[in-house]
Amino acid sequence: MALVGIIANPASGKDIRRLVAQATVVDNQAKVGIIQRALIGLEAMGVRRALIMPDTNRLGDQALARFNGRARPRGPLTASAFQAAILDMPWVGDASDSLRAARLLRDQGAACIITLGGDGTVRVVSQGSGDVPLLPISTGTNNVLPTFVEGTVAGMAAGALATGQVAIKAVARRHKWLEVRVGERHDRALVDVALVRGHFIGARAVWRAGDIRQIVVTRANPAAIGISGLVGALQPLEPDKPFGLALVLSKEARSSVWGLIGPGLVVEVGVEAIRPLRIGEELVLHADEPLILALDGEREIPLHPGQEAVLCLRDDGPWLVDPQAALLTLAEQGFFRRDL
Repeated sequence: MALVGIIANPASGKDIRRLVAQATVVDNQAKVGIIQRALIGLEAMGVRRALIMPDTNRLGDQALARFNGRARPRGPLTASAFQAAILDMPWVGDASDSLRAARLLRDQGAACIITLGGDGTVRVVSQGSGDVPLLPISTGTNNVLPTFVEGTVAGMAAGALATGQVAIKAVARRHKWLEVRVGERHDRALVDVALVRGHFIGARAVWRAGDIRQIVVTRANPAAIGISGLVGALQPLEPDKPFGLALVLSKEARSSVWGLIGPGLVVEVGVEAIRPLRIGEELVLHADEPLILALDGEREIPLHPGQEAVLCLRDDGPWLVDPQAALLTLAEQGFFRRDL
C-alpha cells in the first residue's frame, strides 16, 4: 500500500519578521486548504494511505473534515479504498513534533513526505526522514527549498512518486547539507549556516544584517529570500554544483554587497572574503565573543568565547521532489491521455 505523509508546521509564516519586516502571514485556514487539496491529489493518483502529523491547531483534523465532507469526483486512478488519518503519536507543540513524525513515517514505510513550512521545517524533517523523498510546500518565511506549489499539484506529484509512476531520479535531486558539530552536539543545515553576534537565542529569526559575521551556504541565488540571498548577490551557486561557499563579513571591509535578507529587508554588508568549500571539507568557526549559530535562518546554537563549531559539507542530504518535473514527466509518458 503506497503511503504518503504530510507534516504541516503550524508556526510557519508567523515569526517576528511579520513585525520587523514585510513578511506575509500564512494563516491556519490557508494551511488547512493546502492539506485538503494535497489529499485530493493523492487520492486521484491512486495512493492508498495518507497520514498527517497532529498539531496544536488541529490543521490535519480540519483538513480531513473538509476532505471527507466534499463531493467525491473520481479520476481514472482514484483509489476506492483511500484512507487518510492523523498519525498516531504524542505531540508537544514544538519542532520536535516534526522530527518525531518524520521518523514514524519513515519507519512505517512512507514513500514520500509532503511538508508545509519554510527552510527550517524541511531541515527538521530531514533529520528524521532518512532517504524518504520530501516535497516541500512553501508556507514559511525563508523559502529556498520549499516552492509555492498548489496543494493539488503537490499531492499528485507525491502520489506519482509513491505509486511508482515516476522514478525518483527523474523528478528529485539529492541535496547538499552542512554537518554542524559543536562539542558533543551534532546538527545540520540544508541551505546556510550564519555566525551571528549575540548572547541569547531569543526570537529565532535573523533579520539584522549587522549582527552576521560569517555565512556558509550550500546554494545561493540573489532571488532567494533569506541569508543565502546575500551570498547569491555576490556569487550565485546552483544546487547541483559540488561545492559550497564561505563568506566572511566585516563592517570595515573595503567591498560590500547588497541584497535581500528577508521579505522587505534590503540590506548592505561589508565583504572581507569569499571562498569555495568542497564536498567533505571541514571549516572551523571560532568564537572570540558571544555568538550564535543560525541554521537555515534560525538561531539554534549559542557559542561562548573560546568555543569552536566545525562544519562539513556533504552531498548525501534529503531527496527533494520537483512537483513540476513530476507532472511534466507524467505528461511526456502520455499518462494523462485517454483515447476515445
